[in-house]
Amino acid sequence: MKRAFKLWFTVLLMAASSHAAQEESVSLKVVIEPSETTQTNTNTKKLTDASNVAVWLVPLDSKAASTQIHGPLAKPPRLVQRNKTFEPHVLIIRTGTRVEFPNKDPFFHNIFSLYDGRRFDLGLYEAGTARTVVFDRSGVSFLFCNIHAEMSAIVISVDTPYFSLSDRSGTVNITNVPDGRYQMNIWYERGAPEQLKGLSRVVTISVAARDLGTLHILENPDFTANHKNKYGLDYVPPPNSNYDHP
Repeated sequence: MKRAFKLWFTVLLMAASSHAAQEESVSLKVVIEPSETTQTNTNTKKLTDASNVAVWLVPLDSKAASTQIHGPLAKPPRLVQRNKTFEPHVLIIRTGTRVEFPNKDPFFHNIFSLYDGRRFDLGLYEAGTARTVVFDRSGVSFLFCNIHAEMSAIVISVDTPYFSLSDRSGTVNITNVPDGRYQMNIWYERGAPEQLKGLSRVVTISVAARDLGTLHILENPDFTANHKNKYGLDYVPPPNSNYDHP
């Protein structure tokens, strides 16, 4: 009888714990609106890919701040260099996190970041090797390869454990968020800084308020992926093999 009661009580606790974990998830929806200059179809209401919008919640009261999760990650996050791209393109982490940069291409790469956020230069390193960087200050770090102009990535370092990125459908889920007041911050590579700042606001999370609604972000018409190399110069174009032979 005692054993059956103990088993029943354990199952009840697990169910309650699972229900509480679900309740602690905060969700919102992101819609990316195309600018007039990028909209090719007048019937288009929104861009189909709404991924990589970063949302993070910074505790504003002692109740929320006292339950923040601490401790090192089991495995450091990775920004993999493969097929002359970074995987993933956008990474959001907690300030103080060590990030690995493995080179999975059969040639050299040189990763650098000289713009805001964490400034560093990993130098040349060959295929099959990896370098690491600790992002010890909050901010947005833009990463490039000094050899391949088409490579770029962003690391967003935040002073809170409550953060997430949107998926392609624009869905954002932030797990394990206790009740309390938070400053909600938003960042999007193709968004205008002024508008993103205007979308930031104070939110109160409770059992009855865990859906933060829908955010509409207008794509910045001035956005460009072009950049200089780490010396502030234009990239040297690859050699042209279509030349006249004598």
